[in-house]
Amino acid sequence: MLSCSTLYDVPAPAKLNLFLHVVGRRPDGYHQLQTVFRFVDLCDRLDFERTGDGLILRDGETLPGLAPEADLVVRAARSLQQASGTRFGARIRCAKHIPAGGGLGGGSSDAATTLIALNRLWGTGLTRADLLRLALPLGADVPVFVFGQSAFAEGVGEQLQAVALPPQAYCIIRPRAHVETAAIFRDPDLTRNSESVKISVFTDWQTEHRSLFGRNDLEATVSRHHPVVARLLGVMRHAGLDARMTGSGSCLFAGCSGIAQARMQLDRIISKIQGSSVEQVEGFWVCQGLDDHPLKSWLD
Repeated sequence: MLSCSTLYDVPAPAKLNLFLHVVGRRPDGYHQLQTVFRFVDLCDRLDFERTGDGLILRDGETLPGLAPEADLVVRAARSLQQASGTRFGARIRCAKHIPAGGGLGGGSSDAATTLIALNRLWGTGLTRADLLRLALPLGADVPVFVFGQSAFAEGVGEQLQAVALPPQAYCIIRPRAHVETAAIFRDPDLTRNSESVKISVFTDWQTEHRSLFGRNDLEATVSRHHPVVARLLGVMRHAGLDARMTGSGSCLFAGCSGIAQARMQLDRIISKIQGSSVEQVEGFWVCQGLDDHPLKSWLD
């Protein structure tokens, strides 16, 4: 007998790519990547109500013009329905706090939280491995949110190994630029031949250096398509920060020793972009890095 029919205020955290190397291209056109994912405590919040009619209803904010069948939350719920054979449906509401299209993985995180939460609410009993198999067809970033901890990722992002990361907070800036990921990966000048690195190379670097490892191979191409990204990266680096773009952008981040330092650094950055440059910025956040997904225990 299921003990509850609702789950409220369920978190879906954002992620950062601490580095992102493009190490090749597969015959099917997908790019081979290496990256390290870290969650931060900037979260979308989702509510789930179990229903008995088998329908999946999505309330709340959606992207303009997005058809229900293209919505990742709806697709995740239907995928779990099909895999489990449950007779239940759900009404789902999502309060968005992670900016869409910023490289922070908000849509992917919402999909993963939907899989994890409905697996619990419907009592379907799927394991983490089962949910990981459902996650990958939804998108390359979805599996890490089901994996549930900081991870070194390879392939298209689905080959995951847990990594230990030092405690850090982050200041994050969202330039006023909409980056089309597919266009960046199509760009003929995109670096596609970075040398592969072993996970041990990354972990050794983490213990010996305070700076970010490697680079984001998409950053130069995004900066060329969207000069505002290059300008704001320049502001952050001129302020002495080891700044980087996450994912395919456009969000930029820098690591700090704690929340207090991150707030201080963000104040410095804001002071340097006063005037006309302020219009180039869509948002600022100070976030704590997380070692584990907030819902990790639901699948342990």
